[in-house]
Amino acid sequence: MAPEPRGGRRAVSYKPLPKWFFSANYQGPKLLMKTIIRFLALASLSLALVGAARAADIDGKWQAEFDGQIGHQKYVFDLKADGEKLTGKASFERQDQKGEVAIAEGKLAKDAVSFVEVLKFQDQEVRIEYTGKIAGDELKLHRKVGEFAEYDIVAKRVGEKK
Repeated sequence: MAPEPRGGRRAVSYKPLPKWFFSANYQGPKLLMKTIIRFLALASLSLALVGAARAADIDGKWQAEFDGQIGHQKYVFDLKADGEKLTGKASFERQDQKGEVAIAEGKLAKDAVSFVEVLKFQDQEVRIEYTGKIAGDELKLHRKVGEFAEYDIVAKRVGEKK
Protein backbone atom coordinates (compact mmCIF):
# COMPACT_ATOMS: atom_id res chain seq x y z
CA MET A 1 0.00 0.00 0.00
CA ALA A 2 1.36 3.40 -1.00
CA PRO A 3 1.63 6.12 1.61
CA GLU A 4 -1.06 8.87 1.50
CA PRO A 5 0.05 12.26 0.24
CA ARG A 6 0.06 15.27 2.56
CA GLY A 7 -3.35 16.67 3.49
CA GLY A 8 -4.99 13.26 3.28
CA ARG A 9 -5.81 13.54 -0.44
CA ARG A 10 -5.32 10.69 -2.81
CA ALA A 11 -4.01 10.98 -6.31
CA VAL A 12 -6.77 11.12 -8.92
CA SER A 13 -6.46 9.58 -12.33
CA TYR A 14 -8.43 11.06 -15.22
CA LYS A 15 -9.84 9.11 -18.12
CA PRO A 16 -9.33 10.62 -21.55
CA LEU A 17 -12.34 12.40 -23.05
CA PRO A 18 -14.25 10.45 -25.73
CA LYS A 19 -13.61 11.30 -29.40
CA TRP A 20 -17.19 12.49 -29.93
CA PHE A 21 -16.57 15.27 -27.40
CA PHE A 22 -14.25 16.95 -29.90
CA SER A 23 -16.41 16.21 -32.94
CA ALA A 24 -17.91 19.06 -34.95
CA ASN A 25 -21.32 17.33 -34.71
CA TYR A 26 -21.36 17.28 -30.92
CA GLN A 27 -24.50 19.10 -29.75
CA GLY A 28 -24.42 18.57 -26.00
CA PRO A 29 -25.30 22.10 -24.79
CA LYS A 30 -27.41 22.82 -27.90
CA LEU A 31 -29.40 19.63 -27.45
CA LEU A 32 -29.88 20.37 -23.77
CA MET A 33 -31.13 23.88 -24.56
CA LYS A 34 -33.54 22.56 -27.21
CA THR A 35 -34.87 20.01 -24.70
CA ILE A 36 -35.40 22.73 -22.08
CA ILE A 37 -37.20 24.97 -24.59
CA ARG A 38 -39.45 22.10 -25.70
CA PHE A 39 -40.27 21.26 -22.09
CA LEU A 40 -41.16 24.89 -21.28
CA ALA A 41 -43.32 25.16 -24.41
CA LEU A 42 -45.17 21.98 -23.49
CA ALA A 43 -45.65 23.17 -19.90
CA SER A 44 -47.02 26.53 -21.14
CA LEU A 45 -49.44 24.78 -23.48
CA SER A 46 -50.61 22.50 -20.67
CA LEU A 47 -51.27 25.47 -18.39
CA ALA A 48 -53.16 27.26 -21.15
CA LEU A 49 -55.36 24.21 -21.69
CA VAL A 50 -56.01 23.88 -17.97
CA GLY A 51 -56.98 27.58 -17.86
CA ALA A 52 -59.37 27.10 -20.77
CA ALA A 53 -60.92 24.06 -19.11
CA ARG A 54 -61.25 26.00 -15.88
CA ALA A 55 -63.08 28.82 -17.63
CA ALA A 56 -65.58 26.34 -19.11
CA ASP A 57 -66.67 25.21 -15.61
CA ILE A 58 -69.34 27.93 -15.55
CA ASP A 59 -71.42 26.45 -18.39
CA GLY A 60 -74.88 25.41 -17.19
CA LYS A 61 -77.66 26.53 -14.89
CA TRP A 62 -77.14 28.19 -11.51
CA GLN A 63 -79.95 28.77 -9.01
CA ALA A 64 -80.08 31.45 -6.30
CA GLU A 65 -82.70 32.47 -3.73
CA PHE A 66 -82.27 35.55 -1.61
CA ASP A 67 -84.10 38.37 0.13
CA GLY A 68 -83.64 41.89 -1.22
CA GLN A 69 -85.26 45.28 -0.82
CA ILE A 70 -88.29 44.14 -2.83
CA GLY A 71 -88.72 40.85 -0.97
CA HIS A 72 -87.85 37.24 -1.68
CA GLN A 73 -86.35 36.59 -5.14
CA LYS A 74 -85.58 33.41 -7.07
CA TYR A 75 -83.11 33.41 -9.95
CA VAL A 76 -81.86 30.86 -12.44
CA PHE A 77 -78.80 31.93 -14.42
CA ASP A 78 -78.21 29.94 -17.62
CA LEU A 79 -74.60 30.73 -18.50
CA LYS A 80 -72.24 29.77 -21.32
CA ALA A 81 -68.56 30.67 -21.70
CA ASP A 82 -66.81 31.17 -25.01
CA GLY A 83 -63.20 31.79 -24.04
CA GLU A 84 -63.32 34.85 -21.81
CA LYS A 85 -66.74 35.96 -23.09
CA LEU A 86 -69.78 35.03 -21.01
CA THR A 87 -73.30 34.91 -22.42
CA GLY A 88 -76.64 33.66 -21.17
CA LYS A 89 -79.88 34.68 -19.55
CA ALA A 90 -81.31 35.30 -16.11
CA SER A 91 -84.79 34.00 -15.28
CA PHE A 92 -86.37 35.47 -12.16
CA GLU A 93 -89.39 35.28 -9.86
CA ARG A 94 -90.21 38.14 -7.51
CA GLN A 95 -93.31 39.91 -6.23
CA ASP A 96 -95.51 37.38 -8.04
CA GLN A 97 -93.85 38.29 -11.35
CA LYS A 98 -91.75 36.11 -13.62
CA GLY A 99 -89.34 37.30 -16.26
CA GLU A 100 -86.29 36.57 -18.31
CA VAL A 101 -83.45 38.88 -19.32
CA ALA A 102 -80.37 38.34 -21.46
CA ILE A 103 -77.15 39.09 -19.62
CA ALA A 104 -74.77 41.66 -21.07
CA GLU A 105 -71.10 42.56 -20.72
CA GLY A 106 -70.28 39.03 -19.54
CA LYS A 107 -66.61 38.34 -18.77
CA LEU A 108 -64.80 35.30 -17.42
CA ALA A 109 -61.15 35.17 -16.38
CA LYS A 110 -60.13 31.91 -14.69
CA ASP A 111 -62.51 31.77 -11.70
CA ALA A 112 -63.54 35.46 -11.75
CA VAL A 113 -66.87 36.31 -13.37
CA SER A 114 -68.79 39.50 -14.08
CA PHE A 115 -71.96 40.35 -16.01
CA VAL A 116 -74.80 42.85 -16.12
CA GLU A 117 -78.56 42.35 -16.05
CA VAL A 118 -80.58 45.30 -17.39
CA LEU A 119 -84.16 45.42 -16.07
CA LYS A 120 -87.06 47.69 -16.90
CA PHE A 121 -88.59 48.87 -13.63
CA GLN A 122 -91.36 51.49 -13.65
CA ASP A 123 -90.44 52.61 -17.19
CA GLN A 124 -86.76 53.02 -16.28
CA GLU A 125 -83.77 50.83 -16.97
CA VAL A 126 -82.01 49.57 -13.87
CA ARG A 127 -78.52 48.11 -14.20
CA ILE A 128 -77.81 45.15 -11.94
CA GLU A 129 -74.08 44.40 -11.88
CA TYR A 130 -72.74 41.04 -10.76
CA THR A 131 -69.12 40.30 -9.87
CA GLY A 132 -67.82 37.20 -8.19
CA LYS A 133 -65.96 33.90 -8.27
CA ILE A 134 -66.66 30.28 -9.11
CA ALA A 135 -65.93 27.97 -6.18
CA GLY A 136 -66.69 24.40 -7.25
CA ASP A 137 -70.47 24.11 -7.61
CA GLU A 138 -71.09 27.55 -6.10
CA LEU A 139 -71.06 30.92 -7.79
CA LYS A 140 -70.41 33.56 -5.11
CA LEU A 141 -71.64 36.89 -6.43
CA HIS A 142 -71.78 40.49 -5.28
CA ARG A 143 -74.96 42.07 -6.66
CA LYS A 144 -75.20 45.84 -7.12
CA VAL A 145 -78.68 47.11 -8.03
CA GLY A 146 -78.14 50.53 -9.60
CA GLU A 147 -77.53 53.04 -6.84
CA PHE A 148 -80.17 51.44 -4.60
CA ALA A 149 -78.71 48.35 -2.96
CA GLU A 150 -75.76 45.97 -2.77
CA TYR A 151 -75.57 42.51 -1.30
CA ASP A 152 -73.89 39.13 -1.67
CA ILE A 153 -75.66 36.07 -3.03
CA VAL A 154 -74.66 32.46 -3.71
CA ALA A 155 -75.93 30.58 -6.75
CA LYS A 156 -75.62 26.80 -6.79
CA ARG A 157 -75.15 24.65 -9.86
CA VAL A 158 -78.35 22.89 -10.98
CA GLY A 159 -77.81 19.38 -12.34
CA GLU A 160 -74.61 18.05 -13.90
CA LYS A 161 -71.77 20.07 -15.37
CA LYS A 162 -72.06 20.47 -19.14
